[in-house]
Amino acid sequence: MSIAPEDRTRLRRRASSRTLPKQTVDRAKMILDCEAGKPVKQIAQELNTYPNKVIYWRSRFVKHGIEGLQDKPRAGRPPIYDDVFRNNVLNLLKKPPPKGLASWDGPSLAKELNAPVDAIWQVLRKQGIHLQRQRSWCISTDENFSSKAADIVGLYLNPPLNAIVLSVDEKPSIQALERKTGFIKTNDGKVVRAYKSTYKRHGTLNLFAVLEVSTGTIKGKVTEAKKREDFQSFMDEIVAEYSPDQEIHVVLDNYCTHKKNEEWLATGYRVLFKRQS
Repeated sequence: MSIAPEDRTRLRRRASSRTLPKQTVDRAKMILDCEAGKPVKQIAQELNTYPNKVIYWRSRFVKHGIEGLQDKPRAGRPPIYDDVFRNNVLNLLKKPPPKGLASWDGPSLAKELNAPVDAIWQVLRKQGIHLQRQRSWCISTDENFSSKAADIVGLYLNPPLNAIVLSVDEKPSIQALERKTGFIKTNDGKVVRAYKSTYKRHGTLNLFAVLEVSTGTIKGKVTEAKKREDFQSFMDEIVAEYSPDQEIHVVLDNYCTHKKNEEWLATGYRVLFKRQS
């Protein structure tokens, strides 16, 4: 058996490869050993295979060349869960879940359709459906929302020269809890940080925070109340850090403490409030 020089180069490259599949490497070695005159039994013994397999791949190479060393195309197992099954899953999701469940999950769908749960998850993944993932959205009823949003986006992207752009928000009614902590040893011998189940209440706190858009600096203040006076006091501290002649644009939402601050705005500060909605 003779091998063309270009085929011999490709076979040697395959036979010495450490990344190709083992069967590809072994078949290349079989052909090279056959050309070298090695007995079939010896080749099979060195490659830990059967002599008939060596003869088979040698015949394939003689008839089809290197391309004959590839596996023949296989029809494969016919799909069990076709488009009909997918449609059944999607239609079932439109129906109310079984009694006792707030929503459908993989096992309940599989039980209803008498199918493996893996098949259910495969359909859901292909359709991009996440049964437990939740998203929220908000629709503004303000007729001027688009223009206001464009104004604020423009302010973020291209602020006025020498002006300061701040984004202010607050988190009201944060529970101030006192809870003892420590380290405990679990049953498997690991030491973990633990929190005592009981705690002491200290009322609630209010958090004000401001983001300086140009630098990313965040500053905050905690107050015991969420009154308008507390918001104005927080703004007094923030504005005092800037030059009196600097123009300050403050982006706010429509929270109650952010409204009706006209008297404070008229005290001489060069502050402009911009509402998001």
